[in-house]
Amino acid sequence: MRTKISSIHFKATDSLKKFAEDEVQRLLKFTDEIINCEVELSYQKTEKRAHVHISVNHSILNATEVTDDFQKSIVGAVDKLEEQLKRLKGRIQAKRLPE
Repeated sequence: MRTKISSIHFKATDSLKKFAEDEVQRLLKFTDEIINCEVELSYQKTEKRAHVHISVNHSILNATEVTDDFQKSIVGAVDKLEEQLKRLKGRIQAKRLPE
């Protein structure tokens, strides 16, 4: 999986980038078919936003979380993507099963 981490209007520290990369690696336990992952970090005053895009098979999944801390935002967005991946996996398995 290729991972791209970008920060908007600030320079992200190496530790924050490493944390984000480690968190998105959690998604690989649900499927190994993730092609790309993009993490966008931005903030306005006290709002710290993490927006994560992943490409899986022929689908694009997105999740956004806004909190007062970047690490909480990243974890929240990855948790939302976990739920989306579980639903996607269920739909794919349902199509494969004969009726």
